[in-house]
Amino acid sequence: MARYLGKGTTRVDGVAKVTGKAKYTAEFRVPHVAYGFVVLSTVAKGRITAIDTREAEQAAGVVRVFTHLNAGRLGKAPAADAEPQWAWPLQSDRVFFNGQPIALVVAESYEQARHAARLVKASYQSEAHTTALEAVLDKAKPSSDNTPPRGDPDKALQAAAVKVDAEYHIPINHHNPIEPHAAIALWEGDKLTVFDKTQEVYGVQKHLAEGLGVPAENIRVVSPFVGGAFGSSLKPNYYPSLTAMAARELKRPVKLVLTRAQMFTAHGYRPQTIQKVRLGADAHGKLQAMVQEAFHNTSSFETFSDNTTGFLKQVYACENLNMPLKVAATDLATPTWMRAPGAVSGMFALESAMDELAYALKMDPMELRLVNYAEVDPESGKPFSSKALRECYRLGAEKFGWKNRKPEPRSMRDGKLLVGWGMASSVWGAMQMPASAKITFRPDGTATVSSATSDIGPGTYTVMTMIAAEFLGLQLDQVSFELGDTRQPKAPAQGGSWTTSSVGSAVRGAALAITAKLLALAQRDAHSPLQGASADDVEMLDGRLQRKSDTARGVDIAGLMRSTGTDEITEVYQSTPSPERDKYASLAHGAQFVEVKVDPDLGTVQVTRVIEITACGKILNPLASHSQEIGGVVWGIGMALEEGTEVDHRTGRFMNANLQHYHVPVNADIHAIETVFVEEDDTIVNPLGVKGMGELGMVGIPAAIANAVYHATGKRIRSLPITPDKLL
Repeated sequence: MARYLGKGTTRVDGVAKVTGKAKYTAEFRVPHVAYGFVVLSTVAKGRITAIDTREAEQAAGVVRVFTHLNAGRLGKAPAADAEPQWAWPLQSDRVFFNGQPIALVVAESYEQARHAARLVKASYQSEAHTTALEAVLDKAKPSSDNTPPRGDPDKALQAAAVKVDAEYHIPINHHNPIEPHAAIALWEGDKLTVFDKTQEVYGVQKHLAEGLGVPAENIRVVSPFVGGAFGSSLKPNYYPSLTAMAARELKRPVKLVLTRAQMFTAHGYRPQTIQKVRLGADAHGKLQAMVQEAFHNTSSFETFSDNTTGFLKQVYACENLNMPLKVAATDLATPTWMRAPGAVSGMFALESAMDELAYALKMDPMELRLVNYAEVDPESGKPFSSKALRECYRLGAEKFGWKNRKPEPRSMRDGKLLVGWGMASSVWGAMQMPASAKITFRPDGTATVSSATSDIGPGTYTVMTMIAAEFLGLQLDQVSFELGDTRQPKAPAQGGSWTTSSVGSAVRGAALAITAKLLALAQRDAHSPLQGASADDVEMLDGRLQRKSDTARGVDIAGLMRSTGTDEITEVYQSTPSPERDKYASLAHGAQFVEVKVDPDLGTVQVTRVIEITACGKILNPLASHSQEIGGVVWGIGMALEEGTEVDHRTGRFMNANLQHYHVPVNADIHAIETVFVEEDDTIVNPLGVKGMGELGMVGIPAAIANAVYHATGKRIRSLPITPDKLL
């Protein structure tokens, strides 16, 4: 029986976080540090014709002002005839987006740097720019993620008895994590240490090696705590290289912390998306054709795709399907991954269209989904390694009271408020990446575990400690887990909801390898009670190595290590996905049921009740897992009702680059949320049987809310966010 896995466990790093012991990037103390402050462009496209830094350089405390005229080289020098591109900051006079860094002021204090930054004056030769996706749709190019169509969807659509043809819009959304993005760079000879807010220390190390022309092994990247990132720190951002360049030029450490407004062009965003959906079904609701054309923006200098329709192809059983994504260049900074990237955007359109189809068929929305339930993966034809979505629908409908829903819009009320009930499905990949972990086990029954993964908030410290304690037979306080340092074994970025499946499998593997080494030591003794046992036959528990079938037959681990002169045992283990996975499709699924109440006079929407049912393999820490799902619901509410980055297309500038005008949910917006797990016994997906949940919890929420709003009001809102003006 499991001692820790599957049981609610409080965060092992909780005390460190609430007492301030946990150090975030900007909090590391480095002697003789100077402070940087970036100056951003005020045009969207063109050239810097002049940049006057004289007044800034004369301001109190200023050490140096870096511009493209005097900055150290980053990246390879472009060929003489090459068109300039924006890959590294302060390397040319070209401007590619409004909010691009054009100068870095370094001073003795943050306040002095910030003041002097306001004294830098730039002149530009502006060029015509385009920042609206609608204006460049005709220039959009197919994404490399696209797969060929299934069947003949156009022909099937023509023959379909019932059709839906609709267009859905999602604005740019921005990450607004609590911790501002920051970096500190410290050179010691030709060795560089960088503290950075990142989701992949090895990714930043590689990026800096390329930019600075320094061997990767000479660069250490440290990031033990991250105050929220959700994709905003998956790719290396521009400021670590800028900070490292300045520190090398000045021969002293430099710290750079971005303001909230500067963050809006420093790390990407969820791209603007336009989706054209056409569905065709027979009179009984069976899908005959699905066509979903998605478009989103990227930058003029880098192609980014969030694979908007990727997972959607695996949701419903339909023989005729085409879901191409096209990406169009705009004069904005490059987008990036943002929680549930692609899937939440794609499912908003698909699940809204499915709701429209249900109304056209006069059919219950859940019944329509059951009629089109995919028993095998529609894309590959492979069986699912596990799929409990049907049970999610059943349990969610039962808990929500779905059978009491009156189908007609505007038919349910609470006093003067219109009540709407909507539902949607969610899907995310159950992925595993190669990952390594190191365990050092000592005779006193303590272990140090390390892997260069991240903890952006989901509880990595805790779940890895639980896994190590489970398989080493220790108490939680006997295990110390360390992460976020390139001196530790390599791990993938914390993204894609694959950390527990990847790093957790490596920790498990390292613990079992230590068990095997202890068994080999025990079997040196011809009279050992463990003679003839295999590694699979034994377990470590409370200081003993014992047979699982007969726990009385075992040895004292501390005595064994002392008698064999073993001071400690260290194992580094790399886990990789099993070849068995290739025979199956592995996905995590869920169903969301949402109640909204709409004031018909004001157009205000309250999400008063959410039931979210999730099937994502085994749940290792229910306490953290419920928290993850609740967080996904809250973010989904924000995306549906509040979030939207406003762009002034005349200047190409983000207009609401602050938390006053970029609205996110607050406590008053959040009411009853219940999250339930339908556990799956999946021995194929990975040794722990876990599937990712961090993204999944958000995927269906915006669509479920939009569907509930239609049920309440009779108004189909196809453009997010659903604000009062759209309902009045």
